[in-house]
Amino acid sequence: MHHYQSCIFLFKRLKRNYFSGSNNSNMKYLFAFLASSLLVTNTVCSQTPEDSIKMTINNLFAAMKQADPLAIKATFADSAILQTILRNKEGGLSIRTGDLNSFAEQIRTLKQGDADERIRFETIKIDGPLAIVWTPYSFYYKAQFSHCGVNSFQLVRMQGGWKIQYLIDTRRNQDCL
Repeated sequence: MHHYQSCIFLFKRLKRNYFSGSNNSNMKYLFAFLASSLLVTNTVCSQTPEDSIKMTINNLFAAMKQADPLAIKATFADSAILQTILRNKEGGLSIRTGDLNSFAEQIRTLKQGDADERIRFETIKIDGPLAIVWTPYSFYYKAQFSHCGVNSFQLVRMQGGWKIQYLIDTRRNQDCL
């Protein structure tokens, strides 16, 4: 459901539940509820596609930090592809393709806080249901710097919101900002 449709649904539900019937004894509580809800609803209803995309990606890294494999899987499309570009000792490149289930299970074995990837949103481009996102990052394992690089995301807006369809990253230990 598009976020504007969600807001319309919320307001219709409030109207049906609180303004139908003749019992007005709880109107002062309703007014307080509505006043506080409008602040939250306005934030949700005015969310831009860029905000929704950032939320999906931030949810991924929050789930990693929480060692929550189900929350990790929730950020990805069912047919997602995960890849990493690596350099071997001789300087040659290789591309390693990973499996979402294996990645999520690997994160499950960690303690909360062990995997802390800190990103910076640099570029977001959107064309209808397709988005690309470029995020330089620094990765910390058990509070110690491990490596840095760049994530390149491809997201698709599906019925349930933005999902990560493709993620490829680089990894290095030098020239980190």
